[in-house]
Amino acid sequence: MRALFSFLYGVAAYVAFNAALLYFIGFSGNLLVPKSVDVGASAPWVEALGTDLLLLTLFGVQHSVMARRGFKRWWTRVVPAVVERSTYVVATCAVLALMFWFWVPIEAPVVWHVDHRAGVALLWGLFGLGWLVALVSTFLINHFELFGLHQVFARLTQRALPEAQFRTPLLYRYVRHPLYVGFLLTFWSVPVMTAGRLLFALGFTVYILIGIAFEERDLLQQFGERYRTYREQVGMLIPHPRSPRRAAGDGSGPKDA
Repeated sequence: MRALFSFLYGVAAYVAFNAALLYFIGFSGNLLVPKSVDVGASAPWVEALGTDLLLLTLFGVQHSVMARRGFKRWWTRVVPAVVERSTYVVATCAVLALMFWFWVPIEAPVVWHVDHRAGVALLWGLFGLGWLVALVSTFLINHFELFGLHQVFARLTQRALPEAQFRTPLLYRYVRHPLYVGFLLTFWSVPVMTAGRLLFALGFTVYILIGIAFEERDLLQQFGERYRTYREQVGMLIPHPRSPRRAAGDGSGPKDA
């Protein structure tokens, strides 16, 4: 019965995250949602800046702290290990919901405004490409494990989870963090960059850079010399000017958390 409840909880968490992700896409691009980065009730810029910075900080702290191995060791004393990842997903949904609800637009000044049709099409194309790269990256490592479904399904079917492996499939042969490359493309590829949109992009960029530092520290502890060699051969976010076949080695590499 506990295994069934864990599975249903994991499925609900996965569905909730997909709904939050779809809204996040619209929120970040001012597309088809009632409230977004640049759409909503305004406030004095000091209040807006303080509120938005607090929301970005809350997301960064939750998303980074709960992903750390040390926190997970403590956290699994509170929640069953099988739903640890699903609970992380639920917490992420909650923080995103707070951001969607409380974010205050900062419209002026406009940093850039691209009017040329070709330029607009290019930027929206990069925006869409970024989300595609991010999605593909999750499937390259293990999409369903990343979002907790693999764990709860294994418990339901009484199967043991395989040990974490060191892999570099496809995009991971060119950059160490293609998932974050996709996010950065989406955050910066918009034809109208308002002050609020700039704060949003800068905040998530800073979070990504800090998150990478913590993540790679964990990967070094987990995989040791193999990850150190991989890090020397493959660029973090920009490919090194060398053969990807040589950088990939024997085809094994990390799984981002």
